[in-house]
Amino acid sequence: MPKNVFLTGEYLQKMPHWHTDDSSWKAKGILRMLERNHLSPQCIAEIGCGTGEVLRQLQLQMAADCVFWGYDIAPEAIERSQTRQNDRLHCRLADVHAERAARFNLLLALDVLEHQENYFSFLRDIKPLAPYKIFHTVLDLSAQAVLRRAGLLTLRRTSDDLHFFTKDTALQALADEGYNVIDWFYVPRAVYRASGIVNTIRQWPRRVCFGLNRDFAVRLLGGYSLFVLAT
Repeated sequence: MPKNVFLTGEYLQKMPHWHTDDSSWKAKGILRMLERNHLSPQCIAEIGCGTGEVLRQLQLQMAADCVFWGYDIAPEAIERSQTRQNDRLHCRLADVHAERAARFNLLLALDVLEHQENYFSFLRDIKPLAPYKIFHTVLDLSAQAVLRRAGLLTLRRTSDDLHFFTKDTALQALADEGYNVIDWFYVPRAVYRASGIVNTIRQWPRRVCFGLNRDFAVRLLGGYSLFVLAT
């Protein structure tokens, strides 16, 4: 059984900011999905909430009566969430599966499937918690990653992902567990993360290919991720 790097503190050493820098564009993706599908949830929960920054960003832009709950099993993450909590935003050091009576309008699972030892049982367990779920899944399984020497192994070491997905395998996993996919779209994760002139220029092949053929660009070059709304 793989060791849980979120409990040992190893993940914090690799990701000292706990992906807080990604929170703004992830929150925008969630808001985009809600707007596209005319949803206005009043109670939102996030599995693997990290520092709680995504929930904070959502709170700043959603209705004043919306309540937010974050769950994470990593003590370091919840400790860093303390400054973001308030009367409508709560982060707990807990496994949401243990919250037998917990029910929400919307459940967020952002960058979570990749880290599950058995993501099928995970999908099965969380299904009753909310009528709507939004998933964000990194699409690291690309032709470029496979062709590069040790490409996937490097990703495995740096991200601690146990599984790699394409759009089709991610959507099929949801279908296999009886989820109904309502909507989905790509987001240019690598483009959002690029900083500096050199790194920004390096993203132009992705931008150009994506403009010509989105599916082909994602399968060939990677660097994208997938937002999915499902019931």
